Amino acid sequence: MYKLISMKKKIIPAVIIAALFSSCSNKEMVKELQLIPMPNSIEMGTNYYNLNSNASIYIDNIELKPLLELLQLRENTNFTEATQKSSAAVIIEIDSNIKSSEGYHLSISESGVEIKAKSAHGAFYGVQTLIQMLEDNRLKEDIKWTLPYVTIDDAPKYSYRGLHFDVSRHFFSVDFVKKCIDLSAQYKLNTFHWHITDAGGWRIEIKKYPRLTSFAAWRGEKDYMKWWAEGDRTYVEEGTPGAYGGYYTQEEVADIVKYAASKYITVIPEIELPGHSDEVLAAYPELSCVGKPYKSGEFCVGNEASFEFIEGVMEEVVALFPSTYIHIGGDEASKESWKKCAKCQKRMRQNGLKSEDELQSYMISRASDILAKHDRKLLGWDEILEGGLAEDATVMSWRGESGGITAAKAGHYVVMTPGSHLYLDSYQADPATQPLTIGGFTPYLKTYDYNPTPAQLTDEEAKYILGAQANVWTEYMQDEDRVEYMLFPRLLSLAEVAWTNPENKDVESFKFRVSQHIPILQGKGINTFTLSDNIDITPTVDYEKKEIRVVLSSEKYQPTIRFTTDGSTPTKESPIYIGEFIVKDSTKVQAAIFRGDTVSNIISKSQLDYHKAIGKKVTYKNIYNSGYAAQKEANFTDGYKGGLSYHDGKWQGFLRDIDVTIDMGEVMPLSYVSGRFMQLTGPGVYMPNFVKVSISDDNKEFREVLHIVNDIPTDSKELYFKEFTGRFNESARYIRFYAEKHNGFLFLDEIVVY
Repeated sequence: MYKLISMKKKIIPAVIIAALFSSCSNKEMVKELQLIPMPNSIEMGTNYYNLNSNASIYIDNIELKPLLELLQLRENTNFTEATQKSSAAVIIEIDSNIKSSEGYHLSISESGVEIKAKSAHGAFYGVQTLIQMLEDNRLKEDIKWTLPYVTIDDAPKYSYRGLHFDVSRHFFSVDFVKKCIDLSAQYKLNTFHWHITDAGGWRIEIKKYPRLTSFAAWRGEKDYMKWWAEGDRTYVEEGTPGAYGGYYTQEEVADIVKYAASKYITVIPEIELPGHSDEVLAAYPELSCVGKPYKSGEFCVGNEASFEFIEGVMEEVVALFPSTYIHIGGDEASKESWKKCAKCQKRMRQNGLKSEDELQSYMISRASDILAKHDRKLLGWDEILEGGLAEDATVMSWRGESGGITAAKAGHYVVMTPGSHLYLDSYQADPATQPLTIGGFTPYLKTYDYNPTPAQLTDEEAKYILGAQANVWTEYMQDEDRVEYMLFPRLLSLAEVAWTNPENKDVESFKFRVSQHIPILQGKGINTFTLSDNIDITPTVDYEKKEIRVVLSSEKYQPTIRFTTDGSTPTKESPIYIGEFIVKDSTKVQAAIFRGDTVSNIISKSQLDYHKAIGKKVTYKNIYNSGYAAQKEANFTDGYKGGLSYHDGKWQGFLRDIDVTIDMGEVMPLSYVSGRFMQLTGPGVYMPNFVKVSISDDNKEFREVLHIVNDIPTDSKELYFKEFTGRFNESARYIRFYAEKHNGFLFLDEIVVY
């Protein structure tokens, strides 16, 4: 085993690296291998092997034949099959001594390349590693590939390594679905979670229910958000002029499933219930509580016909998908229609159900029973925990990790996919520089930082964590280019999170390797995001010394960063960042990447304040929302500002007016109060109508010193930040900060006081 190390040195082309082996340690050279995901055991040699483009390949098993074909499909190659092992440059063979069915052994020496695996599945991953090594140092003339002497013994950390792809909100071709499967396989993912039904449109042919595809698969507006937020949310008949949508025939589904299997990827379909079923109930309104279309998005649980429908659909679905799991959704059901439905209430009485949560659990359990008849298991989003979990159900934890932790502690298997780290529809750079998304901020290094096994679990409980999955929701992704842009490089992060043991991950190594993979992907025609020039300005508040330690970092590999602390724009004369520095009081840090004497067009800025209220007690009249508690009662006076996402643990969320009082400990001069809010109307985050600041000596009689009215338009879809700031000259002990809620959520990060 090994642990990657950080080194400050220039990036050296891989062809040249081989000539330096004798002067570098194994750990140093491991860092320069450009493999993603990084293998779990590597030993570097001290020389290199030249693999010719017309090399011969020996395989010892008919099951390995596709791997030979995979190598032969590479550009500018003339690989041939060797009839004898002794004459081959590349040997691929089955070895029962390999422990993991997905594991492999790859060695490169003076004798050539050897790949061994317990199964063809493991050998496939060994070949993918070899292909990456060939791509990393591919020569344009392609006479030979220079490969380092190396021994790799590798197997994945997790058995479930998945990509979720939503084709309901926007429809994508069979060819593009296969392309996503190809890209997943190249980075050793093994599961494709196919989100094929939702309110955006039903996307799979079900012969028993033809209206699902002749009507529920089509709408009058391509732009999902325009249709959903501004349109009539209705569906149209197939063939209607201007109709947008589509579906996959059963023949196409079978073809995709077979294609994925050839890449050792299991396709898991998602058939949504009981909620997110607007399209079904528009086509078959008798399955809703009111019996009319467009009145509810939830199946009527009291109507036995709902279960007949589910069973009829599932009979055709399981015939197409051999996966152990069928995903049933289970998320975000409003349950309001059930409260008013006589049939649902009767069902509750008959079965002794005490709440609508238990009514949902009843439906999920019956869906599980339907699947069990076909020897399949149920997989669902973490809401399926509400009201009790079906015996064999597996939980996909998306609302943070709490659902997954609860399920694992109860002995249920879990796939971790928290929105904070693994939702690829969030921004991956400053929203001001990016196409519009649903919100959030998840750069590739945040995804890379994720550990699917929560620290709260015991070793025994941790065994129930199957792995991790990245989710692509396509509300804002209308075309293939946009999907690719949101996928990469973050899919690379997920690949290493799910494959590589945590102790073998290394941020600096990963930055370097990603910087090499992006041009390779672009060379294949993939529309990747190119890494941002933004600088992360990360403060650490030292409460004892009453100062702030500042670290500057970039998602790029070892760029030159220059910075200032006086609020001025960095120039070529500004100091180069070489390590942590200290600021006190109020300081405006600016930083930028320089290429020689040329500054990036992105200047990163951060206002840092070691202000008077840091560490002071805050009393809440209206408590924060439990889902966005941040640092609880310490949040507004801990010295930390929020970032670009309200998920970052520094923004505190409220569904009521914010009304808090800060006790400064004693009467003191006060001259400045500021509170920063964010607005992102898509997920329902708004600026306050106004902010009012009052002060008091006795916490009883308050006098107003500031009243600041919001001037940010509340109908805009853009991400906004606004500091509600004011100056005055008074003395007081108590400061009351009040913000009137406009709509939805209020998010506030820090109350700065001078």
